[in-house]
Amino acid sequence: METILIVDDEPRTREGVRKTLEAWSSGQYRIETAASGVEALAWLQNNEVNLLITDVRMPEIGGLELVEKLNEMPHPPVVIVISGHPEFDYAQKALQFGVVEYLLKPLDKTKLVRAVELALKRKEDIYRIERMEKLIDPKLMETVQQEKVYSTQVREALQYLDEHLHESISMRDIAEQLHMNASYFSVLFKEQTGLTYSEYVTRRRIQRAKELLVSTRLSIAEIAEQVGYQTAKYFVKVFRALENVSPGQYRQNVMTTEERIQ
Repeated sequence: METILIVDDEPRTREGVRKTLEAWSSGQYRIETAASGVEALAWLQNNEVNLLITDVRMPEIGGLELVEKLNEMPHPPVVIVISGHPEFDYAQKALQFGVVEYLLKPLDKTKLVRAVELALKRKEDIYRIERMEKLIDPKLMETVQQEKVYSTQVREALQYLDEHLHESISMRDIAEQLHMNASYFSVLFKEQTGLTYSEYVTRRRIQRAKELLVSTRLSIAEIAEQVGYQTAKYFVKVFRALENVSPGQYRQNVMTTEERIQ
């Protein structure tokens, strides 16, 4: 369950925000409160939060100082700042820290809920980007970005490979498909993509495997077959060599991250 933490040293504001969000969320979100920045940091040592709503001016640790500390976390929450004063310097610094919204007291309930919905959508977008970054092989991304400058033969080879990853495709097979000499094709492919044929095929197969691991319930053996490996044992060996974890561990890590963010 996603968690929203409200931090404000004024009990009336703190409880007002809590009651508004509890009524809005209808139990879909966990709503927690802290009476100070110090209390919030202590709570965050053992808990994770998706959205932080904090007052700017508080004793000991102010709202912006709290946000700055949270930005050092591996997965910092999105933030809404509230303030009793329309201070430009605070608002400007809040934006620099990536704060989603700067709301003035007394809080308008409609504006508060709208800001919370926007912030939670922003968190979903951030998670989606992080997830894609984990899936994408940077070396493969480079080949995709440069594809428009490749020769027709190399572009056709990449397309053919994408469509036949589940098959056993040797470099000679591709060269014959393109009516080219295998040795010449090998040199051309490495020269343009920066990867040998076998390196590209391995990376592309593992890329496809990662996509299947996070988007399907297929077994490791089924995924191995779908990406062109004759045995699951060899697939696991290749996957581990490239990703430093087994396919099963990779799937579990992604699921654990997803549960933590939700």
